[in-house]
Formats: sequence, structure tokens, C-alpha cells
Amino acid sequence: MKTWKCEVCGYIHSGAEPPVSCPICGAEQDCFSALEITIAPKEPVATDAWQCGVCSYLHRAPTPPATCPVCSATGSLFTPLHKDDAPAASTDDIERIVILGGGIAGLTAAAEARRQAPHAAITLVSREQSLPYYRLNLTRYLAGDIAESELQIESTEWFEEHAIAYMHAEATAIDRERKQVNLRDGRQLGYDRLVLTNGAHPFIPPFPGATRDGVTVMRTLEDARTILRRLRPGIRVVCIGGGLLGLETAGALARQGAIVTIVEGFASLLPRQLPPRAGSMLQQRLEAQGMTVCCGETVKELAGDESVQGVLLESGRLLPADLVIVAAGVRPNSYLARQAGLAVHRGIVVDDRLISSDPSILAAGDVAEHRGTLYGIWPAGYAQGAVAGCNAGGGKALFGTLAASTRIKVLDVDLFSCGQIHPEDASTSLYESEDGGVYRAIYCCDGQLTGAVLYGNTAGAGRLKEIIESGRQISEFPELAELFPRLVSSREERKIV
Repeated sequence: MKTWKCEVCGYIHSGAEPPVSCPICGAEQDCFSALEITIAPKEPVATDAWQCGVCSYLHRAPTPPATCPVCSATGSLFTPLHKDDAPAASTDDIERIVILGGGIAGLTAAAEARRQAPHAAITLVSREQSLPYYRLNLTRYLAGDIAESELQIESTEWFEEHAIAYMHAEATAIDRERKQVNLRDGRQLGYDRLVLTNGAHPFIPPFPGATRDGVTVMRTLEDARTILRRLRPGIRVVCIGGGLLGLETAGALARQGAIVTIVEGFASLLPRQLPPRAGSMLQQRLEAQGMTVCCGETVKELAGDESVQGVLLESGRLLPADLVIVAAGVRPNSYLARQAGLAVHRGIVVDDRLISSDPSILAAGDVAEHRGTLYGIWPAGYAQGAVAGCNAGGGKALFGTLAASTRIKVLDVDLFSCGQIHPEDASTSLYESEDGGVYRAIYCCDGQLTGAVLYGNTAGAGRLKEIIESGRQISEFPELAELFPRLVSSREERKIV
């Protein structure tokens, strides 16, 4: 399957070529990179009859019809019959596929499972009341750039067309012996394959006062609605966390007229993506736009009575606040898996097929831990969902790895970060350059490019990503010397300690 990942927002495009521009964030075509998903093509079927998986209508022809003349189901829902009209052998008797979680991993898993198993009954269960939506666009919705209707990925008609049951419910337990999922309302869903894509939840540190009214997180559409209901010009907002979500949320609220303060425990912003110098440049830009940034500060208490009134820092400084948004990371929703006795470390442990310690249960997205990695990003959720859905439907697919890369626009600042920017020892060298508000840095180890950061101008980001992923020697890429003249001068090399 040919897919392309927008390096700015994470949008996934399927097609022979990337789109001219990203329909989500507007990024140009050169911001797209190929997203490799290894799915074996289905075996060609020799048949002269096809049966509708919805109404059982029998269509005699070498290929299925575009739509069923009886129930209007799409041709992809027709099952091939052998020439003797005996039903084709089922794939491991997979008749019921249940998917827990309505995010991008769950939606993609359902679509791919349907492609692999046209005859199977597929149920997608989500705790959220809304249909699947672009979570990566919530901050744009918060900023007023897009309407809520533009968040939706697929319509009710899409689910009907693909014969995928979409259920608003909450799973409370997995009975592996009976192969069923218990729901809070008392219903049980039987399964032959179960795909866990139930995501992650925001982590709220145990601050005193964290349960006061006016303290919230930014993870779901309902969270965004809650924040918008409270929003008014001049409202004092404190965002705890200087990572991607914290900064995007802060920027969105500042554009809506809020007085915004950002608190980050590390010494600089975006500590996972940027070196300290680039983080400092970003802080200066935010402060020039009227936001207050407090780096190297930790929260002691969320002050107030029934409602939050301020954030007290360990330094003794009190930040007035009418609304506090905690953006301190997420934790996988692994409770059901632990309760069911599956192997869980930080997330549900899966192999390259995304199968858990139970061969009938797969996991994908934010809840899955693959080769020790929790990705927590939209492209990985899409890719893992496709692989898990394929295997759940009886196909053959493998998930390898994805390079950790970020190419974003935070408050109209171009940023790119890829690879390892926090080396574990002094064997890695850092080369930096700064000119006119543009910062570049590369990390080299054993003659290879292992990490890169661009701030202010992301020209060349795609090429740097390719070089990092290639694992080849730097000497094979003379064009690097054009961006990093210091690379050719060992006297200006600076070791990371």
C-alpha cells in the first residue's frame, strides 16, 4: 500500500503520489515522506461466483459487482466461492473481529480488517460519543481556525457502506477464556480476533489542588469543548508543560485573547525535540508575542478554593490563573490488558505482527509497545492500525520501526527534529550553526549522522531524514558541508558530555 506522511502534522495520504498540499495543515508537497507499511497482497482467487457478505446475494461472474443489486453493499464485501459453489475456506475461522478504540489506529484497523475479511462481522467500540476525528487538529479547532465539523474523518455512511458496526460503549473486562469483551452496560461482545487500540490518557502529576474546578487537560474533543466554554478575552491561563501539545494549546488560546503563561520543568522548551539553544530561541519568540514562559520551574500547588485561582511554583512565585491546562504527557490505557493477564510493560507488548501474548489479541497505536517503543504519534497509529487490522482479518503484515521525527509549525515557526538528539555518552559530536534567527544542528556518531535539528528554516529536512535513516557514512554525503561548514573542521568539533 502506497501511503505518505505529512511531516508537519502527521496526516496520512493514500495514493501513488503525495498531495500537492496537506488538506489538514496546508504543508507543501515536499513536506510529505513515504510511510512504508508491509502488507502482503491477497492471493488471487479463481472463482466464477461471489456471495454478498451482507444479504447473501449470489453473483455469478469472475469478478464481484461494484455494488450489490439487492442491498447496495459495496463490492469489497463480496466473498469468493469456488467453482463447485462450495464456500471458500475461511481464514482461521475469523468471523467476529472486535476493535476497542475509535482513534486513527482503531479506524484504520477496522478498514484494513474489512479489506482482508469481507465476510467477518466487525465492531468498533469507542468511549467517545463522536465519530472518529482528527485529534491532531484539535488545537486548530481551539484557535478558531477550523469548525468542529471539519474534524470528522469518516461519516456514518462510511461505516454503513463498509458494514462496520460503530458502538458508543465502554469495555470493562476481557474474558480471554470465553473470547468476549464485557461492556459497562452489561452487554458482551464475542470475538475471534480482538484488536486493542484504546489509546492513552493524560498524565496529571499529583499536585495538591489538581481536582479543583478549572483544572483540565487537552486530549479529546470534549476537552476542547470544555476549554472553549470557559474561554473569554482576558482570561488568565497557565499551561503546565512546554512540549508540543502544551505550546500548541498555549498558542491557540493566546490567539483567542487569553493571557497565557507556560510552565516547563526543564531548562528549555520542547526538551525532547530541540537542543537548549533552539529552545531558548523559541522562548524568546513566544515572549515577543506576549506570552510568559517559565522554564526550569516546577509546580508546588494549584491554589484556590473550589475553583483554581493560581499556580504556586516551588520557587515561591504565584501565577494567577482562571484556567489551568495540564500537558504533562500521556500514559497508555493498559488497564484492561493487565487485568486480562496480557504481557504489559509500559504498554501492551506486541511482536512485529502486533500480536500480544495472546495470539487472538492484537494491539496498535498509543497503547502498544513494540520493540520497547511507545510511539504516541499519529503516523505510527495509522501504520500499526493497518498492520494489526490486516493480521486480525487473516492477512500477513509486519510493522518495522519509524524514525522519530518531528516537523511542525509552532506559532508560525518552522521546526524540524529527527533521530537521536539526546545521546547517551560522549561518543557523539554536535555541530551547530546560527545565522539570522535560523539554527541548524546535527549529531554524529561513528561517522554516521544520528540526529538533526532545524529551527527557523526547514529547507533540507527531507534529505537529512533520509541520511539519518540510511545509516551510511557522512563522507558519502558531501552536501552536508554546505549546511554545516564546521563538519569539515575537526578543530571546531564539540563533544557532548
